[in-house]
Amino acid sequence: MIRVELSAIVINERSDEQVIALREVEGERQFPIVIGMFEAFAIDRIVKGRESERPLTHDLLASLIGALGGRVVRVAIDDLRDETYYAKVVVRRGDDDEVLVDARPSDAITLALKVGVPIYVAERVMNAAAPG
Repeated sequence: MIRVELSAIVINERSDEQVIALREVEGERQFPIVIGMFEAFAIDRIVKGRESERPLTHDLLASLIGALGGRVVRVAIDDLRDETYYAKVVVRRGDDDEVLVDARPSDAITLALKVGVPIYVAERVMNAAAPG
């Protein structure tokens, strides 16, 4: 797995499709992911440190996971099929018990940014999304 970070958010208010870019932490490759308007605005708020008056979906998920005795430890974009990315949120319960939860990449990335955990991309996904 390759650690990545958010490198750009491109918001076009005239379109329902927005774009975020992820870049290798220890490399030059980067690639875009198309996400929805709501997810782009949520990520933008987190990056800019703007809190919402009421909990948004990622706030609710973080609170719920914590209330159930877990903690998010990382997220991973682990597959690319038919031009669609797939991700997992990795939740740890106790010392060693990890649970992998299927998620849309935009939700996983938003949650990772909210709780401050690393984001990873599978090597084969990176090679397909950002070759060379």
